[in-house]
Amino acid sequence: MEAELQSLVQQAEAGQDSISTWPELADFKAGFVGPNGSLTAASKGIAKLPNEEKPVFGKKINEVKQRLEKVFESIRERIEATELADKLGPAVDPTLPVTDTEQGTEHPLTQVRDRIVGIFRKIGFTVVEGPELETEFFCFDALNTPASHPARDMQDTYFLPDDFKLKGEKRREDESFILRPHTSAVQIRTMTKRKPPVRILSPGRCFRRDTVDATHSANFHQVEGLYVDSDVTIRDLKALLDHFVRELFGSDAKTRFRPSFFPFTEPSFEMDVQTSKLRKLSGKWIEIMGCGMVDPNVFGHVGYDPDEVSGYAFGMGIERIAMILHGIDDIRHFYQNDLRFLQQFTGD
Repeated sequence: MEAELQSLVQQAEAGQDSISTWPELADFKAGFVGPNGSLTAASKGIAKLPNEEKPVFGKKINEVKQRLEKVFESIRERIEATELADKLGPAVDPTLPVTDTEQGTEHPLTQVRDRIVGIFRKIGFTVVEGPELETEFFCFDALNTPASHPARDMQDTYFLPDDFKLKGEKRREDESFILRPHTSAVQIRTMTKRKPPVRILSPGRCFRRDTVDATHSANFHQVEGLYVDSDVTIRDLKALLDHFVRELFGSDAKTRFRPSFFPFTEPSFEMDVQTSKLRKLSGKWIEIMGCGMVDPNVFGHVGYDPDEVSGYAFGMGIERIAMILHGIDDIRHFYQNDLRFLQQFTGD
């Protein structure tokens, strides 16, 4: 009887390679452990054995059944692996080059940002970035913006709830966390950590509670610059921006300063550009940025001595520069992900 049981295991092991489908496995399994299977028939023979032999034979039956289950499980795993391979298709070698030769391109705002940054990097400016979630101190107080200034109203700035907490950032009890309305906060953070001279550029995303239309967006991008050293003058600022404008718009570009007001610079200016290379805007004066000499009060907030250092700051909107350069009449085009628009900037 024991030899008969061993023969069943040998039959199962010898026949398992021929099973490749679920129906075949069902029939194969039934031939051993089904109602009319070989092992089932052998199990029924226990009743004819003497009582003292029944436990030993029952143990042998269980051992054979376990070995058969291992055979059945091996077949199941093989069938499942085959089905999965069929669904996945041919094996992929990740080291081979891709077959799709179509490539994307940088977004037009990224292209313009990199172009602006590249001009200033060549003359010694380094890029510094900062968080988009800021405190009122870095965005307003340290920039000499009084509590009564309109920019600090709920209508203009995105204020976060009073119980909002930001890991690693501290604030006074009387100030709030906000979505930064400009990247000038990066200048303050840099000056609190570095001693003069400081020559930085701070590109980044900003947020204001503007009603979206052809020229306004609640989400936009800026590039701001700061230079602090001894004996920095307006002449230095004008020379820098003249160079920048000629590099960006062409050698015939001209600039002019118009008096303006910003809390963090004194004196302050709006800067206009005139050039023949601006398509429909050729020959017209176009405002492109604000600038000025850093207010001494700002130096006081960051621990600089205004009697020993001076500096200038400037800032421009990347979207505005991109619209001027490419003759785009609606700022919303930059955010709609319309491939018909974006593919015009592939450079092909």
